[in-house]
Amino acid sequence: MTTTSTPETKRPWWQSVGSLSVAALVLVATNGLYMLLVAFGNITDYDTNYAFVERVLAMDTTNFGQGQDVNLDPDIMWRAIDNPVLANVGYIGLIIAEALAGIVLLIAVVAWVRAMRGSVSFAAAKALATLGLILVILVFFTAFITVGGEWFNMWRSVDWNGLDPALQNAVLAILTLVVVHMVRDEKSTE
Repeated sequence: MTTTSTPETKRPWWQSVGSLSVAALVLVATNGLYMLLVAFGNITDYDTNYAFVERVLAMDTTNFGQGQDVNLDPDIMWRAIDNPVLANVGYIGLIIAEALAGIVLLIAVVAWVRAMRGSVSFAAAKALATLGLILVILVFFTAFITVGGEWFNMWRSVDWNGLDPALQNAVLAILTLVVVHMVRDEKSTE
């Protein structure tokens, strides 16, 4: 007599570890941990990354490596912000967004674990993960790549150019978002 698997049949632990939902959980947790570490680093070593934000906003190295304040393009320099108060406000806003993204993603991890245990649906975990990942995308794609890269011409700076790491972080968040939305809400089939 053969037995067939039913939705109520519990899978061995090793099959669950290799599931798409566990992969999504790991990616969401890693993004959350990363964002909390970024926020922590920016808080505990404020001046280092504040200098980056200040220089990008001031646009004083947007001259392809010719040195600070040398041969700057007068057609774009009207965009520059050299007010330290505004630079601090912008930097603190980034830190808040990073910390919030990390917190939301770690709350999503808890919801994800609960969904995998069958106590709740994946809908809440997906919604929280999506919210956290959108915050990551807003920080790295919108703030760094779009605003910093294009509006403040960070791409022209040799010394203060964070476009590569920003792209890396945005892509990882987007890929995680795709994986999260590939997980079906049915607990027995993944």
